[in-house]
Amino acid sequence: MPIFSYLCRVKKLWNKLASLSAVALVSCTLASALNSCSSTRHVPEGYKLLDKAEIVIIKPGDSTNYKERYRDISTRELLNYLRQQPNHKVLGCAKIQLGIYNMSGNDTTHWWNRWLRRIGEAPVLYNPQLTEASARQLRQALVNKGYLNAAVTIDTITCGKKNNRMRVRYSLHPGSARTIATVTMECEDNEIRDILQSDTLSKPDIAPGMALDRTYLDSERTRITSILRNHGYYAFNKEFITFIADTVPGSTAVDLTMTIQQPRTIHAAPTPEHPDGINPDASAPRHRRFMIRQVYFVTDYNPRKDNDGGTIRCDTVQGLPGMAIIYGEDRYIRPGVLEENCFIVPGKPYNASQVDQTYAAMARLGILKFINIEMRPVTAIKADDNEEIWMDAYVLLSRNKKQNITIELEGTNSEGDLGFGVGLTYQHRNLAHGSELLTVKLRTAYESLSGNFDGLINNRYTEYAGEVGITFPKFKAPLLSRDFKRRNKASTEFALSLNYQERPEYTRVIAGGAWKYKWDKHQGGFNQRRTLDLVDINYVYLPRSTLNFIEQIAPTNPLLRYSYEDHFIMRLGYTFYKTNRRIPTATLNSFVIQPSVTTFRASAEMAGNLLYAFSSMLGQKKSNEAYKLFGIQYAQYVKGEADFTYTRNFNARNALAIHAGVGIGYPYGNSTAIPFEKRFYAGGANSVRGWSARTLGPGAYDARNDVIDFINQCGDIRLDLSLEYRARLFWVFEGALFVDAGNIWTIKTYENQPGGTFKFDKFYRQIALSYGAGIRMDFTYFLLRFDLGMKAHNPAMGQEEWPLVHPRWGRDATFHFAVGYPF
Repeated sequence: MPIFSYLCRVKKLWNKLASLSAVALVSCTLASALNSCSSTRHVPEGYKLLDKAEIVIIKPGDSTNYKERYRDISTRELLNYLRQQPNHKVLGCAKIQLGIYNMSGNDTTHWWNRWLRRIGEAPVLYNPQLTEASARQLRQALVNKGYLNAAVTIDTITCGKKNNRMRVRYSLHPGSARTIATVTMECEDNEIRDILQSDTLSKPDIAPGMALDRTYLDSERTRITSILRNHGYYAFNKEFITFIADTVPGSTAVDLTMTIQQPRTIHAAPTPEHPDGINPDASAPRHRRFMIRQVYFVTDYNPRKDNDGGTIRCDTVQGLPGMAIIYGEDRYIRPGVLEENCFIVPGKPYNASQVDQTYAAMARLGILKFINIEMRPVTAIKADDNEEIWMDAYVLLSRNKKQNITIELEGTNSEGDLGFGVGLTYQHRNLAHGSELLTVKLRTAYESLSGNFDGLINNRYTEYAGEVGITFPKFKAPLLSRDFKRRNKASTEFALSLNYQERPEYTRVIAGGAWKYKWDKHQGGFNQRRTLDLVDINYVYLPRSTLNFIEQIAPTNPLLRYSYEDHFIMRLGYTFYKTNRRIPTATLNSFVIQPSVTTFRASAEMAGNLLYAFSSMLGQKKSNEAYKLFGIQYAQYVKGEADFTYTRNFNARNALAIHAGVGIGYPYGNSTAIPFEKRFYAGGANSVRGWSARTLGPGAYDARNDVIDFINQCGDIRLDLSLEYRARLFWVFEGALFVDAGNIWTIKTYENQPGGTFKFDKFYRQIALSYGAGIRMDFTYFLLRFDLGMKAHNPAMGQEEWPLVHPRWGRDATFHFAVGYPF
């Protein structure tokens, strides 16, 4: 009997695998139908379809470990230098966009054919001229990396039944890379030499032993230019810096000489005797330092009308020494606000970093729409004069709309219960003439409820919410110095909120208040944001609850009962966010993309400690083993979270994203459990996507037979890990394949959450797994996401049955709709 049972299980497993194989076979067949027979349908006679283009590194005869020798050469990155690449593939195999294009007919007057060609991709025709140009670009790329003797050869292979396809191979022969032996600086200007030699804030980008890589040389030119422009050399640019590499026969090392040229070699006027503009017999004026004489703020600048920097000048106000504000129609912004956000110092040398700081500070003022800073010399520039040049800084500003109103409509469908909501947001960007932002939000929602509500006052859910907040574009704190406030790009927020909810079983009121600081910083290529929630208060009050509802949740479910009792939370929190994501900008090389994006977020918060200390010091007596404030129990806990995301962009159409997250919270002192709204949950569009939100965990907890289970499916520990492959399909559509893993657990053991406690010898067996696919629509400004997740391992079902082996569509599939990527 055991053998017969085992054979039955093997047969059942074989049948499931066969059904999955059939689905995979059908998918591959559809992809092949778009990829195969008609791929050359629209290839003209006499032309060939570029079927494949590859780059290979040829192993030199004198090297056994050539991969280590050429580790700085990435053939994947070099593909970006090809002037002609084959039609794009999805998942590295199917040319779906080419297949869609080939589905179109020759009659382009028909809208259907035009639409297919627009969303598809035309066949890439082999062009020998572009192939030769690609080889030259590949060689130049190798030379830029220090392989001065590099060579590139081309091999072409004709294939296909009709010999109408072409495959191209670019073979790289890098040779030996040149390295830097010595670095010498030549500079005729003693003052500039002293500035560069005394600089200790930035590290040189070139040094002996490094490769002779043009990227490093350009970086060093940029670094030196930045130093000099921060010391008053406003007219200096990196074209004044040149490098000469002196090679030694028989050696790969070079002696590098960096020369800082004088202005005559760049700006001298051409003459018949010296058409190149360089006169070696002329006097050599040194680089001139520029000084700031005055700073003018033009508050109503119109770039279309005020070509001279502002013709509407109704009122001029003298501010701090060396600063003046030129108002237009009215004084819509206070002089002190402009002065606080200006880092340009009159009477001092020009400093490019101070100009950048001023741009960034002014951009944070919501009342300003346009910011431009112009430097205008006020002293005549003479060729034979080596004196300093004085100039005025004009900060040209135009105002933004002062007020705006936004209306939002939403629809809901909760397990067949339909509802709608309406939201109104009002903003005033200049409440007290200091770019203070006033925000008022009003929201109402209604939802019809199905079920047995006999004897209750209604069968609907209604919600009314309001929030008012004000944001100041600086630190609002009495103990901070003025210099600290100016150096940090900060904002201060105050907010009050009120939320009224009414259901057949209860009426709940939630009141809140917050005082927080936010400040940003850019360092090492990363943008950082820190948020300090100095005070965050939430008060939950239930003025009405039915007897049946109370009897249902008490005393068997303390977690649910706590969430529907009056309680008070006063917390302190801190959040750190860091990313190197850049805003895409148009460049001459449009194929250049950001290779990778890293994002890290960590937060910590604690609640109740100050209140608990005061209660203990005042000798307050406990009620039901807890202190109370005005008769209301307050929460006491500590909580921390961390999330890390890494996205690798292989090219403009394919990317791999990895996400890992962890969180832990612990109740103590005045609380036996963390408040429900502060606990972790699993499942949903941004978590383990095989489950709906709040339907997974904790641990091996099985909620399938519970009437009220969402309150129990929360925990104190969270683990998440996701892997997602993203591919651009056609038009606005993107495809994705993903695998998710994670779960939540409780730290303490609760009777109503059996199997949910975290234990080191069991938790790894309780990690849920899911897999799935998604379709996204990228409209540039927003992205719509449709994901379908399937359960692979359900810890609530035990180890006897894995949904991956025994899939059931109705039980294991979950559909998600969301806006934006999951991470």
